Amino acid sequence: MAGRPRDAELERRLIDATWSLLQSRGYTGLTLSDVASEAKAHRTDVYRRWSSKAALVADVLATHIPPARDVDTGSLLSDLRAFLDDLAAAWAQPWANGIAGFLADVRSDPHAEEKLRAMSVNRSQPLVNAVARAVRRGEISQVPEPSLLGNLLEGPLLHRRLFTGEPFAPEDLDVIA
Repeated sequence: MAGRPRDAELERRLIDATWSLLQSRGYTGLTLSDVASEAKAHRTDVYRRWSSKAALVADVLATHIPPARDVDTGSLLSDLRAFLDDLAAAWAQPWANGIAGFLADVRSDPHAEEKLRAMSVNRSQPLVNAVARAVRRGEISQVPEPSLLGNLLEGPLLHRRLFTGEPFAPEDLDVIA
């Protein structure tokens, strides 16, 4: 016997409420009870859809963080710089407050970790495309491991967000690129 169909409107309200709370309180200040209250729903509505706060937030980030643009500037350096602009803009947003707690929770929640990995692969596609274009143009001779390249680019952004919270100046992003 099939259960009741999912209420897409309710899920949208829960996701939007979570995004709003992430923006105002950060991950550590977010509770599933507050999400339900903000969405004018019941706590059981949240738990029925997501097994944990980390799983909910992984879905919310995948929904609300804009994808990196796939910019073809004609050079790998400029393409990397455009990619970094998008990453830096995302990491500078209030949702990243408390990101260390989110990342710790994700490591102990396989469902949330899978969602975050899928989002990461999707968001890194413009980087993969930029490197492939650079190989075709002869700027580089081989394709580096995309996940390592992404880590090298995003690592400094994450590190600064976690430890100092200072924004990157454009010239800092030039050095990283």
